Amino acid sequence: MSQQAWSESRPGRGAEGAAPRAAHGWLQALVAVLAGIVAMVVLAALGLWAAGAADLPGGAFPKVVAAVVVMAAGGSVDIGGDAGAIAETSADLSVLPLSVTLAGALAVAAGFLRPLRHRAVAGSRELAGWAARLALLWALALIGLSALARHTFTIPIEDPTGDLIGDLLDATPRVGFRADIPLTVVFGLLWLVGVLILALLVSRGAPLPAGLVRFQESVRPAAFAMVALLLACVVLGVVIGLVAAATQGHARDTFAMILLGLPNLVWLAFTLGLGATWEGKVEGPFGLPMPQVLDAVLRTPDLSTLNLRSLADQDRAMWWLVAVAAVLLLGAAFVMAVRSPARIRAWQHALHMAVALVLTVLTICLLVRVSAHYGLSLLGLGDLGGNLAGEVLLRPRLWTALGLAAVWGLVTGFLGSLPASMVRRRGEVVQDEAPPSGSGEAGRRQDRA
Repeated sequence: MSQQAWSESRPGRGAEGAAPRAAHGWLQALVAVLAGIVAMVVLAALGLWAAGAADLPGGAFPKVVAAVVVMAAGGSVDIGGDAGAIAETSADLSVLPLSVTLAGALAVAAGFLRPLRHRAVAGSRELAGWAARLALLWALALIGLSALARHTFTIPIEDPTGDLIGDLLDATPRVGFRADIPLTVVFGLLWLVGVLILALLVSRGAPLPAGLVRFQESVRPAAFAMVALLLACVVLGVVIGLVAAATQGHARDTFAMILLGLPNLVWLAFTLGLGATWEGKVEGPFGLPMPQVLDAVLRTPDLSTLNLRSLADQDRAMWWLVAVAAVLLLGAAFVMAVRSPARIRAWQHALHMAVALVLTVLTICLLVRVSAHYGLSLLGLGDLGGNLAGEVLLRPRLWTALGLAAVWGLVTGFLGSLPASMVRRRGEVVQDEAPPSGSGEAGRRQDRA
């Protein structure tokens, strides 16, 4: 077969033997963005419905859904209050509904990668143009959701004067939320950039610019292993949540937790299994979602320490988190080693695993932290309506967590790579199975290649 005929017959080649440009125009970008937005809206709506938010007054439900999607996409939602001339309200909320975030990230990443599959290399300008289309449409979607995400509620308080405070002093408290559109667009685009970069790092079939191809052998297997690890935690959490809903009651609360904040819990539990320490407090009517052992540990007057020891004081079964984390890490290390070239040695796998796990734990610590507060005071005399004021705080001891992640990564990366040596991997040639060059059809295909 002639060289020209061979070029024309190869998959993905045009009549002149040139690789066609991937079909990633505006329509494909629109589909990818809509898939992400729809996935996030549906999950947020179902989760809020399960939590009872469908009964909010004043047609607030779709606005609350929009606010949750904005927060999940990295946007900024401000909470403010108004209680008249002599009263004061204060509120702040910093939390990511990571179930909604994860659904949107997976949908957008799939839409981003689909037109790029079956490509070996892509130019930087081509990838930047494709990402720019997605970014523009994503920014427009965030602007629309931010415009919808605003509402004000009137809060009833216990007034021993028979509404004298509210009527004469105009101190009826109101609290509302509104999305900050400029900040939402900025942070939402940073969120999108992170999703697209991670998608390129994880997918073996996605093309990279020629200058970055040399890094894929060390980066892509580790990135894929860490994403698989995080998704395995979520799947395990879903199974546990469904079992709890079926056997322990409170099914709606459990489904609300699964649909809105399951990764918040399971990724927190994973870091605790590594030995990390968090600190926080819970006071007032607000609390953390299930399991209730978290609420029991953190509901103290002062800042509490959350680690395996404090959890085990409430429930001895919490020690199993260590075993679960070890099994998940060994599995991730094995997957990383199998997807790596055969020439990579065990100590190199250990280093790759350590770096990847440190970055993963850092990401978890940044995403899972919680800060929420609401308070109402009159003439500076403290909280009115004590059934409403409250605070939830959860933050990691970062450097301890990262140090433990490095140790776990080194050990499990080395041990997990050992059984991978018994699996045939990319770049490995078995001598007694390799046909001689030029013999048979395999040899002819090799010569043509």
